[in-house]
Amino acid sequence: MQTQNPFFDDLARMAGGAMGALSGLKAEMEALIRQQMERFMAGADMVPREEFEVVRDMAAKARAENEALAARVAEIEAKLAGAAPAAAAKPAARPRAPRTPKATA
Repeated sequence: MQTQNPFFDDLARMAGGAMGALSGLKAEMEALIRQQMERFMAGADMVPREEFEVVRDMAAKARAENEALAARVAEIEAKLAGAAPAAAAKPAARPRAPRTPKATA
């Protein structure tokens, strides 16, 4: 769109050029900040979010398995404790007489 005054045309072109330069500067600054943050996180021994979530899921699974195994051990111990009094109530077996070796002729 052309106006009657060339001053406004020049001003609009200059503003458009400045906006282009500022958007390029913005993208360059974001890249620089991202690079600095990655360098900081690598130096601080930080892990990426994805790795953290994988390890967290593994820990939750291990905790659930541990709880299931603890419940199973408690159940088996309860069964053994219930079986122990029943075994004590059985009469003791008679002791056997020692065997004598057979005579060979």
